Amino acid sequence: MSNLAPLSASYRDARSAFLTAATAAGARIESHPHPSRGLDGEELAVDVAELGQGDADAVVIVVSATHGVEGYSGSALQRHFLEACTAERPADVALVMIHGLNPYGFSWVRRVNEDNVDLNRNFVDRSVAVPANPSYTVMADLLVPTAWTAEEQDRTLHALLQVAGEIGLPAFQQAVSGGQYDHPRGIFYGGTAPVWSHRWLRSWAATRLAPVSRAAIIDLHTGLGPWGHGELIGSERADAPGMRRAREWWGEVTSMFDGESVSALVAGDWLADAPSFSPATELTAVTIEYGTVDSLTVLQSLRADAWLHVHGDPLGPEAAAIRAQVRAAFADDDPRWLAALWPRFHDVMARAFEHLAW
Repeated sequence: MSNLAPLSASYRDARSAFLTAATAAGARIESHPHPSRGLDGEELAVDVAELGQGDADAVVIVVSATHGVEGYSGSALQRHFLEACTAERPADVALVMIHGLNPYGFSWVRRVNEDNVDLNRNFVDRSVAVPANPSYTVMADLLVPTAWTAEEQDRTLHALLQVAGEIGLPAFQQAVSGGQYDHPRGIFYGGTAPVWSHRWLRSWAATRLAPVSRAAIIDLHTGLGPWGHGELIGSERADAPGMRRAREWWGEVTSMFDGESVSALVAGDWLADAPSFSPATELTAVTIEYGTVDSLTVLQSLRADAWLHVHGDPLGPEAAAIRAQVRAAFADDDPRWLAALWPRFHDVMARAFEHLAW
């Protein structure tokens, strides 16, 4: 597809473009206001656009901005599909686009939400003890230091790389990004309770999916893997029925549990918990994880962002450069990158429609 528009410059622009495309496609639109405000004081909302019969027995759901800044590419892919590909939807399968699940992070160019919570670490079972991560605690002050001078960045990064050398890169990635629940000002923090986007998603899905027999969920992410490559990742073990269906539909789908994915084994991942939203609905879910830059550059951007919001001033003189650093780590504004993302997304959508159509 050669006529992909560039990534939007801001959440406000992305939201406007999405709503325009959804309206032009004839979608039914519901906007669910978020209680916070955006970087420029704008209204935030989760926007839901739906095509097809409201009582369709099968539904494809596409979600952007689970991690806010990753919404720039997710929004673009959703918009382009609405603009050019809605005729590919089978008549008996509904299409639902959830735009900006974490609108706060989308607007503020952060991966996390208004509570510094990583939404994909927030869906843990709180009837039991949350997962412990003592290895993160050892590195907590190095990951988010009190100062962000060049000297302190060099010192703490060198110390972190020493830890990685001692325990190995897989263990280091797991410790840093697998999720932690003891350091509210840290990175990959899962929170103490369900956050706003979590509560909204669970409530919305329970209602929307209740009458649906079969549904596909496609969650769009960036930041891991080779540039422009979209790895398909499942949130279930290889022998789970949903994982077996995902591999039947889409071919090579890695599991976070098998050690072969670019992702660590994540605690509190929402796709892993999605079957509980509507237990009678057969869910087949996949994450598309698109690569951007190397993992160290991504980590540095997250450390800078955490420092800014914990020890700095999110509206101060350092803020714009750090937001640009975070955006560059998760959204490449080179048009060739977005063009590289499209074929995988289009193929995943086509296969979902194919397997859900009667």
